Amino acid sequence: MFFMKKALFLDRDGIINIDKKYVYKIEDFEFCEGIFDLCCYFLEKDYLLFIITNQSGIARGYYSEEDFFKLCDFFLKEFKKEKIHFSKIYHCPHLQDCDCRKPKPGMLLKAKKEFDIDMENSVFIGDNLSDMQAGLSANVKTLILVSQEKKEGNFFKQFKNLKEVLNFFQERKQQ
Repeated sequence: MFFMKKALFLDRDGIINIDKKYVYKIEDFEFCEGIFDLCCYFLEKDYLLFIITNQSGIARGYYSEEDFFKLCDFFLKEFKKEKIHFSKIYHCPHLQDCDCRKPKPGMLLKAKKEFDIDMENSVFIGDNLSDMQAGLSANVKTLILVSQEKKEGNFFKQFKNLKEVLNFFQERKQQ
């Protein structure tokens, strides 16, 4: 019998690391509190982990794609120390006129196709409405917005931080 895989899709800036605008240097990279515990929880539940990130700083000339990949190597090694493995990082280096830049669902749909993802049973956690819109367009059933500011929308759940997100999933599974 064949089973599709569940995925946890994570935006990078604001979810994996503190969003300091156009982060590409290791010394500027700071993990968000709770990200390791959150990832471990989903790995224990047999989810594949993915990062889905717009990186317009590349198109703007603030940093190169090579800089982006160097930073990815750094933080993936840090995750590996915690026994956390990401299946793939999808990034959009464009500013406009592409199908991959969120709020368009291109990166999510590519992951679905490449890894046979069950979007109905997957989760996307982001910190912007464009993340939520991309998830909705890709038919991701559970959309989580992490933001201190209240955002309008009835198609996602909102929390102030990753600890609240983890508590929500832990309590939900106990019911």
